[in-house]
Amino acid sequence: MIVLTLNSGSSSFKFGLYRVEGSEPELLMTGENDGGELTAQDAGGSPLPGTPSRAEAPEVTIQTIVTLLARANLPVPGAVGHRIVHGGPSLRTHCLIDDDVERKLEEATGLSPLHAPAALALIRLAKDAWPRVPQAACLDTAFHADMPDIARTLPVSPALRAEGVQRYGFHGLSCESIVRQLCPDLPQRLIIAHLGSGASVTAVRDGRSIDTSMGLTPSGGIVMATRSGDLDPGILIYLLREKGFDAATLENLVDRQSGLLGISSLSGDLRELHKAETSNPDARLAIAMFCLSVAKEIAGMIVALDGIDAIVFTGGIGEHDAAVRATIVRHLDWAGVRLDEARNEAAVDGIEHSVSRCHIRILPSREDEQIAWHTANSLPSIAGRWPCERRRARLEASD
Repeated sequence: MIVLTLNSGSSSFKFGLYRVEGSEPELLMTGENDGGELTAQDAGGSPLPGTPSRAEAPEVTIQTIVTLLARANLPVPGAVGHRIVHGGPSLRTHCLIDDDVERKLEEATGLSPLHAPAALALIRLAKDAWPRVPQAACLDTAFHADMPDIARTLPVSPALRAEGVQRYGFHGLSCESIVRQLCPDLPQRLIIAHLGSGASVTAVRDGRSIDTSMGLTPSGGIVMATRSGDLDPGILIYLLREKGFDAATLENLVDRQSGLLGISSLSGDLRELHKAETSNPDARLAIAMFCLSVAKEIAGMIVALDGIDAIVFTGGIGEHDAAVRATIVRHLDWAGVRLDEARNEAAVDGIEHSVSRCHIRILPSREDEQIAWHTANSLPSIAGRWPCERRRARLEASD
């Protein structure tokens, strides 16, 4: 099966072409549209010939992918897989997209306004580009679907809970990819810190999500690039009552004008904040608040797991920002979590100090591989295929 993956995030759009045989997708081509700057490489990392430097609109990017595949003599996809951030209460497993699924995705748009409209637009563009090719919705919320009640339940009325107001959790495809990379030696008590423009921390016991920092929407949890993370709900009530804010204004504030950008009044990009931190106290404050926010969530997940065996840093910041990793881990010194500074600077896998009570690793987020695998199988469950899923199946049987 040849699968094209379309991964629309809050700040970029990634795509990849995979051959899926057995349990390990083989990369044929990968690319990214980051703020209109387009790149595409073959499996060896060499730029694909004829790749334009810019592609502003999604429809231009899709047409460019069609052209690049033909020019590079790459196979036409037999299926297209989409990263879907939020499927709402009705969609909690990976599935093929039909009219009913598309309707449910439309209904869930209000739960993920930063991501859902772009994902739906890509589904329709992909249908136009490859009209007879099946498409699959690969959900970030699926990994967290069986969280225990104590983590999933939000402190609201039964009536609201019945309508689907609960903790969903996100970055599930990234978490799945980390679990897969750690197999067959998966730690029993694992914490995954997915740190990028969107950021979350997830507690994983025996391959299962048991708690995570994001809640009903991807706006909650730790401080992010432009999203506030957890915020006193009284602030929103105050802004509604005293300042006359409406829903659209609040949404713009919480999702696009807060977080690192709101604190610094400069940028939501940590790379820009690092450049300014020596002379700009607000930039320093934003970085410090981000690191403390992540460390506090990790500390909470240690409680949820009754201890810790390993921490994995992933995502753009988690993989590439050594200074942020070092600051986060310093906040966890009380728990015996210690960093080897030289290994951290070198960004090798395995950056814990010899006296650390847990392993600390840097692993890439391989969301697109997960999308390719789920799409090729087109099944709501992959139990029995990945080594860690076999382990999970055995644990469920023992329960």
